[in-house]
Amino acid sequence: MENELNMTVSAVCVKDGKQYAFVSFTDGKRMAEGKIPDCKILSNTGFETHEVEQQERYMKRELTSLKKMAAGIRLLDAL
Repeated sequence: MENELNMTVSAVCVKDGKQYAFVSFTDGKRMAEGKIPDCKILSNTGFETHEVEQQERYMKRELTSLKKMAAGIRLLDAL
């Protein structure tokens, strides 16, 4: 389907005692990757500025759900 945006969430990572996860958005041609709980897009290939802003707002709005998704990922199950 054209214009369908897929999102994936990584498992929880820990660095310097701080937990975070990555959230990726793609439509098959463009890709952006953000980080929670910062709710900021770190890299972007092809999305317009207003689309990146929408993705950041989405991460802020859905932060609790995204954290639960990340916490529910077990790396051994993914292999």
